[in-house]
Amino acid sequence: MKATKIKSTKTIDFYSVDTTTVIKIPMVSGKISAGFPSPADDYLDITIDLNKELIKNPSSTFLGRVKGLSMKDAGISDGDVLVVDKSLEPGNNKIAVCFINGEFTLKKIKIEKKEVFLMPANENFKPLKITEENDFMIWGIVTYVIKKI
Repeated sequence: MKATKIKSTKTIDFYSVDTTTVIKIPMVSGKISAGFPSPADDYLDITIDLNKELIKNPSSTFLGRVKGLSMKDAGISDGDVLVVDKSLEPGNNKIAVCFINGEFTLKKIKIEKKEVFLMPANENFKPLKITEENDFMIWGIVTYVIKKI
């Protein structure tokens, strides 16, 4: 997967995705035990293409590198890479890249009755209530988070 930086904001760096490249990475057949090791899984006999695994809609998918800590309690940290699909429908409890009042933000969507809130996952940040006065757009839904551990 080749990514090209297309825009940088104070909260997210945006990258376009080139899915025409193929890098086959060896993958353990079966599942990796998080308990006792299994000697039967000692063989790397299949490969995986991360383009096909992570990107279901190439023409509507982009990457974003997170800047900030507003979603840390959802497991999304500063520096993580997001796979974002613009073709997916927004919905309650989905994590989305949003544009509000001239700035990008990453938040969980909360729909309550006829009201929409953008919810942080960090108690140091306040929820944002979306009103008719807001210039608001959901850019895409986060499908994967890629992080260094």
